[in-house]
Amino acid sequence: MKHVALLRAVNVGGRGSLKMADLRAVAEGLGFGGVHTLLQSGNLLFDSKGKKAPALEGALKAALKHHHGIETDFLVRSATELNAIIAANPFPAEAKSAPSHLLVMFLQDRVAAKDVQALQQASKGPEIIRHQGRELYIVYPDGIGRSKLTGSLIEKKLSTRATGRNWNTVTRLAALAVTP
Repeated sequence: MKHVALLRAVNVGGRGSLKMADLRAVAEGLGFGGVHTLLQSGNLLFDSKGKKAPALEGALKAALKHHHGIETDFLVRSATELNAIIAANPFPAEAKSAPSHLLVMFLQDRVAAKDVQALQQASKGPEIIRHQGRELYIVYPDGIGRSKLTGSLIEKKLSTRATGRNWNTVTRLAALAVTP
């Protein structure tokens, strides 16, 4: 089964530097097949049989720490889950007109609706947030870079780890996940 692993806080803002060749080697060392990476921001695609996301996340995290001394979280979704995330997008117009301003925030855990409401209340900018399953869909009309709706704020309000990818990256990952 094809999976996508998204690393949290790697090669962002000069922190957690990791070569994608090293990331691929970690996955191959775990016996995963069909290993590919996309961009330099920690997007890993691989085949794995029988293991569920939490076990894959734990194995990748432990192997990365052991081999490279980097401790970060992995958020794993199957290709099927990734396609469902795309299909559930509540912002189809923004996906077409401004895909770099549409972010999918992948959450490690399911979160309560009351916590998402608290996040929306804490967000004072023009961002629009929708919640579905273990993902948030966020439109950043003024761009992500200067927004006060940061990953840190999201994690604090939702009490879970998270990592975001813009719509362009999400759809590219999905396309690669179906490639044999």
